[in-house]
Amino acid sequence: MKRYALSLSLLVLAVSAVSAQTASYVPDKAHSTVDYTVGHLTVSSEKGHFSNVAGAIQINDADISKSTVNVTIDTTTIDSGSSAENAVLKEPAFFNIAQFPSAAFKSTAVTRTATGLSISGDLTLRGVTKPVVLDVTGAGGQPIAASQKLPTAFTATTTVKRSAFGIGNGYPNSVIGDDVKLTINIALVKQ
Repeated sequence: MKRYALSLSLLVLAVSAVSAQTASYVPDKAHSTVDYTVGHLTVSSEKGHFSNVAGAIQINDADISKSTVNVTIDTTTIDSGSSAENAVLKEPAFFNIAQFPSAAFKSTAVTRTATGLSISGDLTLRGVTKPVVLDVTGAGGQPIAASQKLPTAFTATTTVKRSAFGIGNGYPNSVIGDDVKLTINIALVKQ
C-alpha cells in the first residue's frame, strides 16, 4: 500500500511539474498591433495597422515545440492614417469587413532559431487560409506600468502575397505591390 501511495504521489508531482512549464498568455490590447507595409505606385510604400488583437498563447519554456499561438485580428480596425483610404480598404475589393470582420492565425509548429523563434501556422484572411512562417525576435519579460502582471513582449515578421488572399485583385502590382510585409508587435499578459 505504501508503494502505491508513493507511486501516486510521484505521478501527481510529475504531472504538476509538466503543467507548471506551460504558461498561458493573452495579448495586451493596448500594446498589440499588426502593422503592414505595401508598395505604392512602385515609388513609395503605404503603411497602416490593425489593432484589437485577441487570442491565447501557450508558452512552454522547457519544450518550445509544445507552445501554441491562436490569435484573431479585428480587420474593422484597419487604420492607414486616412479616413477616406480606410473606407476603401474596408470595401469588398479589399478586406471586405462586412463579410470578414476578422483575420486569424493558428500555429502549427514552434521552433527555436539563433535569433528567437520560428512560428509556422495558418493565416486566414478574407476566408482564405494560407501557411505562413513568423520570424520572432525580442522575446523577454517586460512590465506594463498599468498592470501588476508581467507580459512578454515580442515582434514577429512575415511577408504575404495580397493576391493569395484576394485583396485588391483589380489593381496591378505597379499600383499596389503584391508583397505585404506584416510586423506584429505584441505584449502578452500572463493569465
